[in-house]
Amino acid sequence: MPMRHTTAPTIDGTDAHPPLTASLWGATARPAPETPRLKEAVEADVVIVGGGFGGLSTAISLAERGRTVRVLEAVEPGWGASGRNGGQVIPGARHLPDELVEAYGRERGERLHRWGAKTADNAFALIERLGLDCEPVRTGWIQAADTETALDEGRKRVAGLRQAGAPARMLDRAQFHELVGSDVYIGGWIHEGGGAVQPLSLVRELARAARKLGVHVHGNSPATTITRDGAGWRVSTPDGSVTAPRLLMATNALTGDVWPTLREATLPVWSFQIATAPLGNARVIPQGQSVSDTRRVLRYFRSDSHGRLIIGGKGKASAPKHEGDFNLQRATLGRLYPELADRPIEHGWGGQVAITVDRLPRIFALGDGAFAHIGCNGKGVAWCCAIGPVLADLLDGANPEASPMPVTSLSTIPFHRLRRLYVAAGGAWLRLRDRFDR
Repeated sequence: MPMRHTTAPTIDGTDAHPPLTASLWGATARPAPETPRLKEAVEADVVIVGGGFGGLSTAISLAERGRTVRVLEAVEPGWGASGRNGGQVIPGARHLPDELVEAYGRERGERLHRWGAKTADNAFALIERLGLDCEPVRTGWIQAADTETALDEGRKRVAGLRQAGAPARMLDRAQFHELVGSDVYIGGWIHEGGGAVQPLSLVRELARAARKLGVHVHGNSPATTITRDGAGWRVSTPDGSVTAPRLLMATNALTGDVWPTLREATLPVWSFQIATAPLGNARVIPQGQSVSDTRRVLRYFRSDSHGRLIIGGKGKASAPKHEGDFNLQRATLGRLYPELADRPIEHGWGGQVAITVDRLPRIFALGDGAFAHIGCNGKGVAWCCAIGPVLADLLDGANPEASPMPVTSLSTIPFHRLRRLYVAAGGAWLRLRDRFDR
């Protein structure tokens, strides 16, 4: 069966995004709420640019405090990474506790580690509290290891997570095979607080919940200019504007030209995914965990609620356009589960992930009352759903020093215009290290 994807419209003038209907999530998600285009000049307490997990979770936190909020989304909620990711709810930061301490100092680094270890708890608590219909599954997240070096690192991660009170434990080869059903890996570890969601349903449900709380969510309202307006900020769209004393940029990999230096703080990397037809009685991940491996060029996979196997990993340098663009994911399917190598692929799609050079997420202070949250590095479902109250505190005037996530000034990647070269060269180097680092 051919994969369903079509030629895409252009979002930011440089890369095309496939329409959401190309993805499994677009084909199976809850209906989108109404998000009328902004057609007038209005005022608010806070204006948020970006209608994904981070922007909407922050809008909900602010609305629950009685703040008036306008969310501006270029296309529709979930158009970017929030509606295109693998749906894995992965707890914690990518970095070991000692690495966070080295980056931020002991007090801040340990605080960030403790907060990160609870991100999945906070995300699932938000889903439950608001009654969000997004197929939540909390059977755990597994990180698979195919080298002894990766297993050693896994032991350090488990030790750090257990110190933070997280339910993490190591898996030997037999235990891993029982849970995952693949012989490729030599073991791994599981965080039993992780899980999965239907990501596009989740972001649409967040938008619906925000609207019920009085948040104005505007689709088809891209920010075209952002300027200072007295003591506040004016964000203009093609047909209107919002003026507010507080501003949040929650655009992640799709900032575009509206704040060029913010766009230059991350590298947008394409991740591609495929979804099989329902597998019926095939014994794959029987207890429903989500799985990622420890490779620097990541592979990740899970089953959905209908028994489809979803496999993702690094894509090409631009949006997928042909079935051949998914050859790597197809090869991964055959490697993980040789018996499924010829199963029909029903969907193939891609999206961009915002990667920071050191793989640490960022909260940037952009100016008086203005912040940006960016660079989730592939952990955005848990991280961005959990970050809402933290960003709401900052937008309400809290001391940045009290934030569990460090707030820094904006820093950019030198020679960002060479980002395609960076990504290509970096990908080749990481693949080489994966091959020889045993």
